[in-house]
Amino acid sequence: MKWKPWRVKLVNYWPPFLGSGIRVRRMTADFRLIEVELRQSWFNTNYVGVHFGGSLYAMTDPFYMLMLIENLGPHYIVWDKAAVIRFKRPGRGVVSARFTLSQEQIQEIQARVDREGKSEAQFQIQVLDQKGEVVAEVEKTIYLRRKDLVKAPTKLAPAPHAP
Repeated sequence: MKWKPWRVKLVNYWPPFLGSGIRVRRMTADFRLIEVELRQSWFNTNYVGVHFGGSLYAMTDPFYMLMLIENLGPHYIVWDKAAVIRFKRPGRGVVSARFTLSQEQIQEIQARVDREGKSEAQFQIQVLDQKGEVVAEVEKTIYLRRKDLVKAPTKLAPAPHAP
């Protein structure tokens, strides 16, 4: 099923996002640009009065995977594989993140996966405060594979019974 941008905005009502105050603010119809923000409130503020680190990571979590699924199409498996977050300064107030994919990036990723059968793509995301200062940097690793190269599961022989 092809998602329409308004359907992805429904992610605003997904409990982990709704509960932490994460909002998709802008998304293009071609899934090549998504802008997300997180407003600070009592339920996403930690003990020392700044944004909870888990919320800062959550606001960056699903978007490159969704963007690649939509741009590569149904012949590819796309999974989040790994992530690293580095906190740079305390996050207060409204923080935001921007996710972009160029046509060249999509073509390069697709060509690599087609050539090798599977691959990984890495993306860097900056979480910025209202002054444009970096609050956190997130590195996402996305696993990609052609569906036609996935081996069908084999049936296991039943285990021998002990006498």
